[in-house]
Amino acid sequence: MVDLQVNLGGLVLKNPVTTASGTFGFGEEYAAFVDLNRLGAVTVKGLTLEPREGNPAPRVAETPAGMLNAIGLQNPGIYRFIREYLPSLVTDGVPVIVNINGYSVEEYGLLAAICEATAGVAALEVNISCPNVRQGGMQFGLSPQSAAAVTQEVRRHTRKPVIVKLSPNVTDITEIARAVTAAGADAVSLINTLLGMAIDVGSRRPVLANVFGGLSGPAVKPVALRMVYQVYQAVKVPILGMGGIYTAGDAVEFMMAGATAVAVGTANFANPRATLDILEGMAGFCLQEGITGISELTGAAH
Repeated sequence: MVDLQVNLGGLVLKNPVTTASGTFGFGEEYAAFVDLNRLGAVTVKGLTLEPREGNPAPRVAETPAGMLNAIGLQNPGIYRFIREYLPSLVTDGVPVIVNINGYSVEEYGLLAAICEATAGVAALEVNISCPNVRQGGMQFGLSPQSAAAVTQEVRRHTRKPVIVKLSPNVTDITEIARAVTAAGADAVSLINTLLGMAIDVGSRRPVLANVFGGLSGPAVKPVALRMVYQVYQAVKVPILGMGGIYTAGDAVEFMMAGATAVAVGTANFANPRATLDILEGMAGFCLQEGITGISELTGAAH
């Protein structure tokens, strides 16, 4: 038997596999394929204070070894999520990590306060790294000062675990990681998508209506792995690693680079059972290697 339990900044998970925000909806979309209760946690689609329609179409494009998306945080808003979607997740018995997105520092604080008052929310993932919105989003994650200001405001409004999601679109990701940790983050998650684009040579125009979008999938894995490795050396808080995880081997690499837990994202679109396949493969790897506790993998490559 392998002990799969991990502690992600105070959030105790039965195993280290969760979902990447924006790739698993609110869980119900995958419930026919995945027993949600078998996951370590479900990280839901990014939420804002008010409903958002998102960016105009086309807003998804396939690329070699990955995909571009410019969804623009389409979501029903935090209040409708709590009223209509959260109850079924609570019934499933899986910890729920709520991804919050604000347009001001104060709005992040308000979202945190709402989550603090909601019993079914296990932890907050603070998105300061979304590249697909013109206000808020990535602008807060590009400087240590603004990243710290958002983190401090969220921390002030909640006692629940705060996981800050970092952008790879910076010069030095360790500088941002240090800033949010000092401001009160219990953990960090990385990486969000890399900024990219595609052009239709026939029309001579960008494929995405938004022009730019976030690149995810296997193409970004080497970058993500490098950043997890660097951040593990820079801060003492746990890391939720993500970025191109398609197989159990990928997930094990992320843990060896320094991740305490992993989030599966783009793989869900190709294989709805990807999370469980990866979890089972990780447990099998531990058995094969004589590892009794999966947390032993964290930082093994250092």
